[in-house]
Amino acid sequence: MEFLDLKAISLLKVAELGNFTKAAQELCISQPAISNHIKAVEEELGFRIFERTPQGIIPTKKGTVVINYLTRINALANSLKQAISENKLSTTTLSVGITHTVESSLVIEAIARYLKDSSPDIAIKIISDTSGLLYKMLKNNELDFIIMEGLYNDSDLTNVMLGTDCLVLVTSPTNHLASKNMVSLEELMKENLIMRLPESNTMKTFKNALKERNRSLNDFNIILEIDNIATIKDLIRRNLGVSILPKSVCLDEVRKGKLSILSIENISMVREMNLVYPKDFEYTETINGIVQCYNGL
Repeated sequence: MEFLDLKAISLLKVAELGNFTKAAQELCISQPAISNHIKAVEEELGFRIFERTPQGIIPTKKGTVVINYLTRINALANSLKQAISENKLSTTTLSVGITHTVESSLVIEAIARYLKDSSPDIAIKIISDTSGLLYKMLKNNELDFIIMEGLYNDSDLTNVMLGTDCLVLVTSPTNHLASKNMVSLEELMKENLIMRLPESNTMKTFKNALKERNRSLNDFNIILEIDNIATIKDLIRRNLGVSILPKSVCLDEVRKGKLSILSIENISMVREMNLVYPKDFEYTETINGIVQCYNGL
């Protein structure tokens, strides 16, 4: 069952690939057929969808609006098809986006407890990615809500604070700094740092905090940049370096004596963790339930 006709599917494929020939190959139809589909849509709407540039085929301003709406419709149609194929129309499946930091915190446990204890008719599918990509998916109706550090000032979205978190210095219990309660930036500059990728919210927060102290990342010895938090923690446990991480992702290892956390002198890196969802989201009781379970952990 296809909810979009072939003209709309052709349009989305050209938008995705930026090339008529490649779109035709993926859809197993001829290039003239693709061209005719696009021409038919343009004639029906009364304006151009695409224009040719030295960089390739790109959407016009009006074409971008059309593509965004069709992308949302296609996402909803795919969700319906999946629900039908899995015979889950009696169960509501929500797609939830979380950042990699949130994935490593207690949020997943809170969601699981909520589903186990309070909501037998709700199922949740979790997708992990960067906050920027998750925001884009949320706006395209590919996600029902997202959980991330910080918030978005978007009039179409509602932000509900799940809790607060702070960035801390994380070391092995055998590291020479572990016996301290606090370290200075000067001490930290002498250490080998294993850090998140530059585009992560963790690194952006640390970078901004350093800027307030007239410092930059170039003042530090960053030997590795890794996206996966679990890998970073494993390397720290082996005392191969130290890192700046959210406190929430280290609590379990700290309780078990596998990691140590310290404050950094004269630097505050507190931030909110928020659930973000469209204003017309129907399942606000799910949001409230997850918040209650998280606060009860």
